Amino acid sequence: MIGIISVTEKGDVLARKLAKSLNGTLYLKTEIEDFKLSKLTEEAMQIHKGVIFISSTGIAVRAIATYLKGKDKDPGVVVVDVSNNYTISLISGHIGGANDLAINVSEILNNTPIITTATDNLGVVAPDVIAVKNSLVIEDLKKAKIIASLLVKGEIIGFKDDKNLINTPSGYNEIKNLEENSVWVTNKISANNNLDDKKILRLIRKDIVLGIGCRRGIESERLEDFVIKTLYNNNIDPKAVLKIGSIEIKKDEKAINDLKNKLECPFETFSKDEILKIHNKFEGSDFVEKTLGVRSVCEPSVELMGGNIIISKIKFNGMTLSIGQV
Repeated sequence: MIGIISVTEKGDVLARKLAKSLNGTLYLKTEIEDFKLSKLTEEAMQIHKGVIFISSTGIAVRAIATYLKGKDKDPGVVVVDVSNNYTISLISGHIGGANDLAINVSEILNNTPIITTATDNLGVVAPDVIAVKNSLVIEDLKKAKIIASLLVKGEIIGFKDDKNLINTPSGYNEIKNLEENSVWVTNKISANNNLDDKKILRLIRKDIVLGIGCRRGIESERLEDFVIKTLYNNNIDPKAVLKIGSIEIKKDEKAINDLKNKLECPFETFSKDEILKIHNKFEGSDFVEKTLGVRSVCEPSVELMGGNIIISKIKFNGMTLSIGQV
């Protein structure tokens, strides 16, 4: 959803045209009785993925300044001058999508887009663009900035995708073996070699699913500690977790829901009947069958989430965990 702020009658014409094309929400000074630009800007930046100002750049800059949190959190902000000469990508050009929004707006209004990010103007692809386009998590924004600055200087950056799903972007050199000053698309924490991890930017692919079983009422801290340690012991980044799965009776289990919140991922549950169809494929437990009606929970959950099991069931103090990759 896009928020569109206009402070003049002339700007309202452009704002309405954009709202129609982009299904945007209008904030028009001419129509809002108690129009307070600062308050409305705060609202727009909180609830919209992109904000368009039909105003001068100065008005937009002063309006947003107080509410900027960081390039990984801010919505894309675009400015269109009231004479409809230019559409300017103002902030969060890559991660927030302001550059793409500016181009889209300029096509709708038939004006000239202004994109000032150096990598775009030089025809190379910044790491944050790769991340946004491919739904990857940027390991470290400071590292991403360093890589972008090297690209701007004309240095060739190595590029490795563990799954070979992404075509090598402009400005990069595809590599089979990791090297320093490279971008690595992976779910791993470390290359486990002699390279300096500080000079390798990881773009983390969320392709890990966790099947979890646990004793009722297990402490949240114990489950979190068990899962996180297991991931680290297997060189898997917790940010790579796509979702968690378990049997339906566990849908309100506090420890699993707390873990879901910690990992910022969905928690998917499966009925007993769904698990019964495949539970005999895996090592089972008489106790679990007596308690839940199925012989196994964690490994069937991985399969039902579409994962291929890469770590078979691990048991520890009333908890079970299986790890899969999709």
